[in-house]
Amino acid sequence: MGMLLILLLSLTILVVLLLRTIAAQSRPNCPNKCKNVNVTIPYPFGTREGCYLNELYFVNCTNLKIFKTSIKVLKISADGDLRGLVPISHRCYNKHGYETSSEPRITFSRFPLSSSRNVLTTVGCDARSNIGLAYGDGYITGGLTNNAGCNTVKNGSCLGMGCSQVPVLYNMTSIKIHTKRNTNVTVGKWRFNNCTYGFLVQKDHYKFHVTDLYKMQRRYFPVVLKWSVGNTSCEAAQTNRTMYMCTENSICIDTQTECDQTYKGYRCQCAKGYQGNAYLPNGCQDINECEEHLDDCLYGCTNTIGNYTCSCFLGHRGDGRKSGEGVGMGIAASFVLTLIVYGGLKQRHIMKSREKFFKMNGGLILRKLLFESKQSSQMAKIFTAGVLEKATNNFHKTNIIGQGGNGTVYKGTLADKTMVAIKKSKSIDRNQIEQFINEVIMLSAISHPNVVKLLGCCLETQTPLLVYEFITNKTVFQHLHEYGNISSLTYERRLKIAMETAEALSYIHSTTQIIHRDIKSSNILLTDNYTAKVSDFGISRFIPVDQTHLQTLVHGTLGYIDPEYFRSGILTEKSDVYSFGMLLVELLTGRKVFSHDGTQSDLGLATYFVSSLVSGCLIEILDHEVKKYGLHDNIKKLARLAEHCVELEGRKRPSMKEVKAELTKLSQYLTLTLNSLYCLTDQS
Repeated sequence: MGMLLILLLSLTILVVLLLRTIAAQSRPNCPNKCKNVNVTIPYPFGTREGCYLNELYFVNCTNLKIFKTSIKVLKISADGDLRGLVPISHRCYNKHGYETSSEPRITFSRFPLSSSRNVLTTVGCDARSNIGLAYGDGYITGGLTNNAGCNTVKNGSCLGMGCSQVPVLYNMTSIKIHTKRNTNVTVGKWRFNNCTYGFLVQKDHYKFHVTDLYKMQRRYFPVVLKWSVGNTSCEAAQTNRTMYMCTENSICIDTQTECDQTYKGYRCQCAKGYQGNAYLPNGCQDINECEEHLDDCLYGCTNTIGNYTCSCFLGHRGDGRKSGEGVGMGIAASFVLTLIVYGGLKQRHIMKSREKFFKMNGGLILRKLLFESKQSSQMAKIFTAGVLEKATNNFHKTNIIGQGGNGTVYKGTLADKTMVAIKKSKSIDRNQIEQFINEVIMLSAISHPNVVKLLGCCLETQTPLLVYEFITNKTVFQHLHEYGNISSLTYERRLKIAMETAEALSYIHSTTQIIHRDIKSSNILLTDNYTAKVSDFGISRFIPVDQTHLQTLVHGTLGYIDPEYFRSGILTEKSDVYSFGMLLVELLTGRKVFSHDGTQSDLGLATYFVSSLVSGCLIEILDHEVKKYGLHDNIKKLARLAEHCVELEGRKRPSMKEVKAELTKLSQYLTLTLNSLYCLTDQS
């Protein structure tokens, strides 16, 4: 009898929970699913009249398509994501050279494509696909595969050999994808596969297979759209409570708009500690956090509205969580720690370790090269570990001035009061020690006003320490993106920074044959008078005079990496040109090249910038400090130069010498223009 009561009680609780879930998804008396299809349709979407917000949110159960869209719904999430299937575009040729193609127009109604969650994928050998507006002329951006034929393609690889992927544009609500061969088809001579394919797909939801080169015409792929409600911002919507969609225990989040202003709105989300549908009355229900966070508590867990609390053991107080600091009231515990001093033994161990690392890191080779050098006074200095430890207070965290994927940079003060920046690398390739030493010698010999001077190194630590001159005025990244610094970079200063960076890169390309490989705003330091200094040659590579390129593993910073180098692994001077182009885009727009917050800059700033330039919306994406000048010829020319630098194909990009020359002209022209304005002002 007791077991029966327990079973009935459990079933009752289950039914209540299920009813609550249903109520939290759809309006009363409205189905939240189509028959025989396991896809939940939450309000404001609905499957029949009276169950959806308006007809744009109507889901047709016959084909699972949303009103006026081409997408077949897979999932609608409360967080504003809508996943669905879209068709592929293709173009095929027969042995006589005739072609057949299918390039469907894909419409998303008011729900734009997520640029951070999708990629444009091209499949084929020597193939290209381009994406554009469904009912407009021309194509804005695209991807291409290499022209090495089909012999080198591998399963799973989408880096240019038979398959490539590039970011997509922002807020596109209707598209067409055009596919074609890069080279002409020769009748009867097939060097490549006979079809090219182009399609949108959610990131990490397509894995290339060699057989895809021949059989993909009728396939569909998942994409992610962003959905919202209303046509105003949260602030504007909240002024009209009868029209405001967000219900109790929820928050309102603005959706982002672009320069054409065709897409506005907001979305509702349950507040922290609640879950459900924020568009329905009582749709956001309290979460019992104790079911999820019980292990976080030292003793016991109590659920509260929107949160939870942890209990302490008897006789203790505190927050009761394992991460907290419980303090005993009744029992005072004392621990006596005995320090054993090893004295001379410990010091001897340290000295032996330093001597071992010095030899492993090429110290003997460097010492020999410095001894033989006729310009040893200008060459790298070998610092001891003790000197640098003293300079940085034993590398105390308060002296950290920069951190990245390659290592940490510390501020230090030498005994003679010289300020230095000390870079501690995360690792070093032991097979490249001799090359590392040669590059230290070469970099220390570089004397250019726009390159941070390498003073020397320390080889007595597990990974070598590099010692640079200390630059006082932070990085370009900090001035562009950190609150309180942004207004410091006027357009004049931005153009000056661009010109000086170009001068440095042109110099190292032509004089030292070094490719920097990691040009980005956080590697451009500024002096007190805003002179640019290129820094961090940690992953730079030297190209011998008789070579034009190197085949390497791909290194760099996402967003700045040359797409051609990313696909092929072939490093050239034009790889630095692409990265520099992204720096120009960053200076013009004030947007981060890459961010993890899903904003417009995420993974696609180059595409977004070029498309805005082509569509005449440049003024809308310029940074506020740049807009102060209006859209005059100087800014337009700088934008065009940035566009040329970020061309997908390296051969179409200018050299850094050409970039330097163009920036010098723009700088001189701007100076003359401003001087003329000052003269007119004085005369008036």
